[in-house]
Amino acid sequence: MAEFPVAIEAIEAAAVRIAGAVLRAPLVHSDALSRATGAEIFLKLENLQATGAFKERGAANRIALLSAEERARGVIAMSAGNHAQAVARHAQLAGIAATIVMPRFTPTTKVTRTRAWDAEVVLHGETLAEAAEHAHALAAENGLVFIHPYDDPAVIAGQGTLALEVMEDAPGLDTLIVPTGGGGFVSGCAVAARAKRPELEVLGVEVEAYSGFAQALAGRSVNVGGATIAEGIAVRDIGALPLSILRELGTEILVVPEAAVEQAIALLIEGGKVVAEGAGAAGLAAVLAFPERFAGKRVALPVCGGNIDARILANTLLRNLLRDGRLLRVLMEIPDRPGVLADIASRIGNQGGNIIEVVHQRLFASPTVQAAHLEVMVEARDAEHGNAIASALEDVYVVKRI
Repeated sequence: MAEFPVAIEAIEAAAVRIAGAVLRAPLVHSDALSRATGAEIFLKLENLQATGAFKERGAANRIALLSAEERARGVIAMSAGNHAQAVARHAQLAGIAATIVMPRFTPTTKVTRTRAWDAEVVLHGETLAEAAEHAHALAAENGLVFIHPYDDPAVIAGQGTLALEVMEDAPGLDTLIVPTGGGGFVSGCAVAARAKRPELEVLGVEVEAYSGFAQALAGRSVNVGGATIAEGIAVRDIGALPLSILRELGTEILVVPEAAVEQAIALLIEGGKVVAEGAGAAGLAAVLAFPERFAGKRVALPVCGGNIDARILANTLLRNLLRDGRLLRVLMEIPDRPGVLADIASRIGNQGGNIIEVVHQRLFASPTVQAAHLEVMVEARDAEHGNAIASALEDVYVVKRI
């Protein structure tokens, strides 16, 4: 591996260097997720790190390698959250001043937690790219040391320590699926696996809106952008160094739809009892999106981050309940006469449904004053139960599922 700018020796040295400063997160087998997916699923719980994400590995290694002169100058980083918290924490532990530039869209929870590590937080730009430009300008203006989140050999080496731990804790694994944003994480893990266990398949995973590596490795120009719940891997400018490593190793990048990420977040909570942000659930999303590929295989998934905004998490869980049929929404045109609402409630209750919400519009929604529109949200056990509730209503009323 000597031809790579990041060698296995650098990753092994990083593992020694960061020991004690970074949690050796547990690797646990999930029976529930294994039964749900048809693969043998092992979760590497990086969401248990002090900052809630794997990024501490690269940040701790990079900061530990700073010279005395660089420490005196202070550090600066740009990030949508997890790298920001990691740099802030390890700078604080080392007694170094840290400035973090974050895009304006960054979830509030990540901004708050970054400030909690005594970093100066600057909110600038609508994208990571704009935040990066501003961070580089501040670094030049104030003489700060820029710590890149992924295009840095020391950061890549630090991230690769996760693969060393996974291979030690579960030597019989078939596949390691790594969420992929700028590429530092997956490239470090790929180098470690190729050197230590070449038979271990390392795959990256991106979301459809930000599939930069999949496009670049296929020889296409990179065109990314849009909204995604996996903002931690929503990177416009992928890393040049990680790209060269992945291209040399022939690492494959899977691309998953947004809905699979939302489903994975919900499945991790309900089945795995683990809270993950969108990026942290991307590995499981790949297993859900490509079930035949991983059927019967022993698969390790880094839950690389757990810093998800509470409102986003709540909305994701509700959307998943709707998607899998445990929440039923119906719109009915009903006669405007006494007793109709009681009849509808009885029909739902007799089927074992639980009414969550009712919107009754008498004046404006219906085409006639003799009728009204009723929107009802009902909790059901599963899709079959929801169908039974809808059928009971359809016996008497015109029902449209929404």
